[in-house]
Amino acid sequence: VQLQASGGGLVQPGESLRLSCTASGRMSSAKVAGWYRQAPGKEREWVARITAGGSTDYDDAVKGRFTISRDNARKTMWLQMNSLKPEDTAAYLCYAFVGTIAYWGQGTQVTVSS
Repeated sequence: VQLQASGGGLVQPGESLRLSCTASGRMSSAKVAGWYRQAPGKEREWVARITAGGSTDYDDAVKGRFTISRDNARKTMWLQMNSLKPEDTAAYLCYAFVGTIAYWGQGTQVTVSS
């Protein structure tokens, strides 16, 4: 499975972005998929995850503002990010667990600044 993340950009506080993560293999094989983010000088932090059955979970910092979704037929996962804040600025990386193996996409940069 290879993952390709896209959709990052520069936005102002309060605006929205939608990130996409497209798999070259079978996204349906991924029991759990999700997103991490990493800001300069900080550790990578988990953002959200979604199971094969569609159950979702979010870090408290993004709960109520971000929504994760997936479409196995389209081999794609999304992260809808609303009400963005400057502290959301980071490189966002998607991941997927297939069995016990974690696959990672490259980061897509999100910058929230006025």
